[in-house]
Amino acid sequence: MLILITYDVSTTSAAGRKRLRKVSKACQNYGQRVQNSVFECVVDATQFATLKIELSNIIDEKQDSLRFYQLGNNYKTKVEHIGVKGSIDIEGPLIY
Repeated sequence: MLILITYDVSTTSAAGRKRLRKVSKACQNYGQRVQNSVFECVVDATQFATLKIELSNIIDEKQDSLRFYQLGNNYKTKVEHIGVKGSIDIEGPLIY
């Protein structure tokens, strides 16, 4: 299933900047960055649950925000892109 993860991490302190880097790295392990704080990830239910726990353990719920959008398995008809920086097919071949 395709999930869209968005996050807003407070960077007013060194600890916040460190959390921001950790959230970004965790998301990169599961998918691709499509905007500064937005990732598209193709995961199964177990990976999704693991990722949610991992990210929840990183953020400070009093200062930061995480949002998960589940687009399901038929996501190719639900995502439309206009403009530069097109995304790659993360389920396609890795060699061009």
